[in-house]
Amino acid sequence: MTSTSGHDQELRAAARHIHRRRFLTVTGAAAALAFATNLPGTAQAAELDAKRITDDPFTLGVASGDPLPGSVLLWTRLAPKPYEPDGGLPRARVQVRWELAHDARFRRTVRRGHVTAHPEFAHSVRVEAGGLDPDRVYWFRFRAGDWTSPAGRTRTAPARGARISELRLAAVSCQAYHDGYFTAYKHLAEEDLDVVFHLGDYLYEYAVNGVGGARAYTDRRLPAHFNRETVTLEDYRLRYALYKSDPDLMAAHAAHPFVVTWDDHETENNYAGGTPENDVPPEEFLLRRAAAYRAYWENQPLRAPQRPDAADMRLYRRLHFGRLAQFDILDTRQYRSNQAYGDGWQLPGPESEDPSRTMTGAEQERWLIDGWRESRALWNVVPQQVTFSRRRTVGDPKVSMDAWDGYPASRRRVLDGAEAAGVDNLMVLTGDVHVAHAFDLKKDFEDPDSRTVGTEFITTSVSSGKDGAQRPANYDRLMQGNAHLKFCGGRRGYTTVTLGGDAARADFRTVSAVTTPGAPVTTAASLVTEAGNPGLKPA
Repeated sequence: MTSTSGHDQELRAAARHIHRRRFLTVTGAAAALAFATNLPGTAQAAELDAKRITDDPFTLGVASGDPLPGSVLLWTRLAPKPYEPDGGLPRARVQVRWELAHDARFRRTVRRGHVTAHPEFAHSVRVEAGGLDPDRVYWFRFRAGDWTSPAGRTRTAPARGARISELRLAAVSCQAYHDGYFTAYKHLAEEDLDVVFHLGDYLYEYAVNGVGGARAYTDRRLPAHFNRETVTLEDYRLRYALYKSDPDLMAAHAAHPFVVTWDDHETENNYAGGTPENDVPPEEFLLRRAAAYRAYWENQPLRAPQRPDAADMRLYRRLHFGRLAQFDILDTRQYRSNQAYGDGWQLPGPESEDPSRTMTGAEQERWLIDGWRESRALWNVVPQQVTFSRRRTVGDPKVSMDAWDGYPASRRRVLDGAEAAGVDNLMVLTGDVHVAHAFDLKKDFEDPDSRTVGTEFITTSVSSGKDGAQRPANYDRLMQGNAHLKFCGGRRGYTTVTLGGDAARADFRTVSAVTTPGAPVTTAASLVTEAGNPGLKPA
């Protein structure tokens, strides 16, 4: 099958010469090349009788995602020994049964079927369960041989034209395993939510030592192969197994449908398009990116259109929840221009302000603005990765070259596009910075008195940055330097947003510690913005 990837020839050339490189084994090079040419997943594998699986294969739980009015994506991955290569299974196909029911005891089954877990895709399983009622809760599970997975709860979206009074979502991001426990997910699993948006950094490429870093395990020892940076396809698959075996993360996935998008650490810190952070040849980085993208798709509840083609993967997409909300999920990593002035916090200048620079790429930018022109939703919500609002500290004119501040012309085009499309209730959901922020979006960020055109809610990290503090160290300088910043908090947690017909409310939910398990959850702040009258106020 011929690849449609624009990077196909580069990947082939890199794979032919991969024996000269340190970072990929021969097996890894072959896998990368196979995926670069988009070979089908059914490639000649024998079939394993699932009854011969002697250990529980559902160690990574279940998940659902990208809900539509009549369907939802169901996911699991077979891995009886998740910390071993290939999950402890031979390179053979496995038949898996699935069920969807109206009740948690599966007495009223509405759909069932079979699906194949292919070794070429790490025995991951995805089912696009269709023919469902809109805006309805369902329960699902999988069976392989004599083993039954945990039950998952999911929900379809309302019909496209439905007039719904309320939608409750959560935003999460940045879950470094080595920085602490995923306690926030335990509490998230207990929330009453319609959908969860993961805004990036689902995993980190950095090494995790035998005691799990800041988790400081005393009852277990992680295998030594986790104590290195992820580079190969096998590395990324094993790292997802480590993360997804966390019981709190499994509980959150089993409780709510997720809509996911990545940031940088799912591949490599602060990469930009085809440009790596480290000094390696571009074609070598593209092989790494192909491995990272493939492992991401294998381990997330994503539909078939998101299946990657070599080092390319179309992750931006649009979801509708009745007439109440349209969600335009962005990818601000794969298509961006390289960071100006060598990245980091720098003075803005001609390089960063070059009008040709882009955060999204031209095609995604057109797709976003065209979607707004056609939107009939009350709330137009943009789940994405890095800080959209201008962000400075008082007395320091430097801005982050990795955030939208490093791409001001791109931001201007997006805001102008929203205004031209008549978007009255623009909301941006953001992750990345390991703190919670609530911003008013300004027509002109240089003029504090300019018109407010929307809101941005930045969710804090699940665990990245360890325990944090109620107020970050630069709290005073941030608040003084940004009149449009209405809240800043430094604890770990997540953000819930309730969209209604008259207003939207954000609750910043935080835990006191992640380096020790079991911390309770509290609400650090609550803010509201009125429909048709953007601007944040205390709830």
